Amino acid sequence: METMNEMGCLPDSLTEVVSSSLDEMKQLARSERMAVHASNAANLVLFGAKVFASIESKSLAVIASTLDSLLDLLSGFILWFTAHAMRTPNQYHYPIGKKRMQPVGIIVFASVMATLGLQILLESVRELIAKSHPEINHMQEKWMIGIMVFVTVVKFVLMVYCRQFKNEIVRAYAQDHFFDVVTNSVGLATAVLAIHFRWWIDPTGAIIIALYTMSTWARTVIENVCSLIGRSAPPDFLAKLTYLIWNHHEEIQHIDTVRAYTFGSHYFVEVDIVLPEDMLLNKAHNIGEKLQEKLEQLPEVERAFVHIDFEFTHRPEHKT
Repeated sequence: METMNEMGCLPDSLTEVVSSSLDEMKQLARSERMAVHASNAANLVLFGAKVFASIESKSLAVIASTLDSLLDLLSGFILWFTAHAMRTPNQYHYPIGKKRMQPVGIIVFASVMATLGLQILLESVRELIAKSHPEINHMQEKWMIGIMVFVTVVKFVLMVYCRQFKNEIVRAYAQDHFFDVVTNSVGLATAVLAIHFRWWIDPTGAIIIALYTMSTWARTVIENVCSLIGRSAPPDFLAKLTYLIWNHHEEIQHIDTVRAYTFGSHYFVEVDIVLPEDMLLNKAHNIGEKLQEKLEQLPEVERAFVHIDFEFTHRPEHKT
């Protein structure tokens, strides 16, 4: 922050990452797109394999995992659409950009997954009450085990690959792949145990998968809702902003207000500074504009608004 105050811009090490290393950024973007395309292609192929395993085994836990793969395809389309929308700005319809599309897409994604969990939970309880269970022969069991093991291994590899990226959409895929590894493992284990020991193990495993689905994606919904409704930035980030503002210019007499709140995946910043009452308008404007540009260079900040005042004894602006 001291270097940024002295130079008026990001330090060299950060500037190179942000603006100079265009080739590295393009390569990263290509890798992220490849991760998304690989995830979508794998979801399509693995869904077909798991449909076959569900038909062969008639296991409720395996069917629950298969329905999860069906929603993977729907969720993949949702996330692809949000990524495409963010890359196609329209300054007339969306003057401040479309970065809010990212958390909105993830909320829709998570809500669909939680709905699946509730449906599987109800179906499992119904089967337990009815005490009904399908019969399966040895050959069908072998096919089911082979397919489910293959699907789990592929999902694990995709999870490790997608976790290398910081892009929120790619990391949502990584979370989904991890979820599939867990549900596939539980579904396979309970299906096999139900065949060789007790029939009720299979719907019990489906209930476990459903509860895990609902709790995991409910937390994801809460996190992204908080990012959309304007949650305050943590105190250490506000302290960083205050330090940067106070050292911006020697003519700044007071800092009246510093606010930073989420508006999607980044922060909006509102600042009120006090300058001398007799300062010329053009000089005051230049101080405020350069402070705004400096604040917007921070990678966490999407937009910054600087309000200039000549006293600080009044009530805070925008007080409701």
